[in-house]
Amino acid sequence: MTKQKPIILKAADLPDWTTEELRTLFTVHELPKEPAEAQALLREHGPAVRGLALRKTKVDAALLDALPALEIISSYSAGLDNVDVAAVKARGIVIENTSHVLAEDVANTALGLALAVTRDLVNADAFVRSGQWLRQPQYPLGRSISRMRIGIAGLGAIGSAVARRLAAFGSQVAYFGPNRKPVDLPYYDDVARLAADSDMLILTCPLTPSSHHLVDARVIDALGPRGFLVNIARGPIVDEQALIAALAANRIAAAALDVFEHEPEVPAALANDRRLVLAPHIGSGTEETRRAMAENVVDTLAAHFGLAGPRGGASPSAH
Repeated sequence: MTKQKPIILKAADLPDWTTEELRTLFTVHELPKEPAEAQALLREHGPAVRGLALRKTKVDAALLDALPALEIISSYSAGLDNVDVAAVKARGIVIENTSHVLAEDVANTALGLALAVTRDLVNADAFVRSGQWLRQPQYPLGRSISRMRIGIAGLGAIGSAVARRLAAFGSQVAYFGPNRKPVDLPYYDDVARLAADSDMLILTCPLTPSSHHLVDARVIDALGPRGFLVNIARGPIVDEQALIAALAANRIAAAALDVFEHEPEVPAALANDRRLVLAPHIGSGTEETRRAMAENVVDTLAAHFGLAGPRGGASPSAH
């Protein structure tokens, strides 16, 4: 008799090849985007679902109630701001995400943005293309991150990868977080104090109720008129209106943003400000990392259920 495949719910837009891998290992039900259809599917199949392949779908108590047998959530993203983590943990459900998979490329993006904003690379490119170099031989001087004190808000997998890169550049690095980490770096339990002692603040922390608008007017003022802000975390960690007001009053030097509070909408005050470097949430956006993220969704589900996954990463026995 053929062993019955574990039943999972696919609540994620994933590459076709990833879906095929999931179907090889599991009985897969796809969550419809239309609410009435989704409710109908959950009523019929929800009680038997043991795993959830997740991307941006909201996971709240109502969804969890419809999935009483759920054992594991495997998320394509690093952030879990769409997940009621407390409710998930209260039910003993395992959560796997891809923070360890995408950390290196997101950290590379952070350093790229830091260099672009401090050396004014976007405007320098336009300066050359427009022919202005012929009329103005000397381009305005930039700032050196090798000589900067740089604060990192959030020293998880991504923040740690950023810190390693900054150390190689010669920057003086300190960090803020809810808890001290076992690292040889100065620790701050107040992000405004870290900002006051820094030339640049790089945000790598997750979006949680406590980090929403973590960077507000008080923190921006502490960073000061020669300070730089880099955000590769989540948009709502920054109070966007406070940032706009600070830029208008020259109370901050510049900012580099890969994420926005209401993306993909970007306020005109940010889009039209030449002091800003803006990117469309591409922190992990390389072919290699996006493939590894999708592979991780499959592999963590396979390992949880003790299955021989496509990459041979199964656990020795089923949970």
